[in-house]
Amino acid sequence: MTLRHIAERANLSVSAVSMALQQHPRISADARARVQALARELGYVPNTAGRALRSQRSNALALIVPNTNQHVFGHAYFMHVLSGVTDVANERDYQLLVSTNPDEKHGKVAYERVMRAGTVDGVIVTSAPVADPNIARLVDSGLPVVLLGRYDHLPLAVSVGVDDIAAAVTMTEHLIVEHRRKSLVHISGPLEHQSAIDRRDGFLAACAAHGVRGEVVEGDYSEGSGAAAGHVIAVEFPDTDGVFAANDEMALSAMRRVALTGRSVSGDVSVVGFDDFGLSRVTTPSITTMHAPVEEMARLATRRLLDILRGTPIAEADTHAVLGADLVRRESCGCPPPL
Repeated sequence: MTLRHIAERANLSVSAVSMALQQHPRISADARARVQALARELGYVPNTAGRALRSQRSNALALIVPNTNQHVFGHAYFMHVLSGVTDVANERDYQLLVSTNPDEKHGKVAYERVMRAGTVDGVIVTSAPVADPNIARLVDSGLPVVLLGRYDHLPLAVSVGVDDIAAAVTMTEHLIVEHRRKSLVHISGPLEHQSAIDRRDGFLAACAAHGVRGEVVEGDYSEGSGAAAGHVIAVEFPDTDGVFAANDEMALSAMRRVALTGRSVSGDVSVVGFDDFGLSRVTTPSITTMHAPVEEMARLATRRLLDILRGTPIAEADTHAVLGADLVRRESCGCPPPL
């Protein structure tokens, strides 16, 4: 079924039918309604390939995640990113291509696949290490790019992120001020990623400001690394009375490890997390955490990318958008259960 078939039925030109389907104001409201009704009746589907050739656009975006499929689809963070990006892409009738790496040894593949193919109009990048040289190559390629996260070494690249430093300060001060904890440990994420660095730095800054002990044990955001960190804490820092994990999965493992040592979570040791992707609400006790607005961040990044594609200027103040995270009080730190 083509535009010509609809044009013959509607007694209009092909160009008039095309404009009617695009809601063009030059076509009367009655004609637009008649054409759209015929398109539905006849089962017309736009020829996106032909439209792309005419406009020099593919109407497709890429989400580059320089990790393996198992890593990407096994973590809730990426599902929230994907949800936010597809919300906006679907609204604007864009397709989405997700590009990952086949294994840990081939870190360039996710980028090269997109840059060589030339089949997308723009790119969103998430979860790339700070020192990943491929980000700068991608930005320098001229392909429109928006980064999820903070990349200070690329000051001209458009980015959308969360204020992880401020959020970590808030959470650490919650333990110190509201729960009187004096011996804290932070289970960090992998420290080649800026979000993990920022959460660690916010934790240490708050500890220093309040004169309490603050130790760091590095994890990798997995439950397994949280359990391993919990063992290190039990052996090396047995007097710890507060644990701030950089995500909720590691917080859950730390809670289990505390229980194995015979100490009580919330009573003897306050345990808190970060992200609030759902797990924190269903554990026993429920986990106090920072709510990271990841879907909102991904939606805003996609809108920014589409603005670039339309040629809409982005104000200098909006080049690096930073969203706040909210403290969600639950039981694992000693707060009363939520209503």
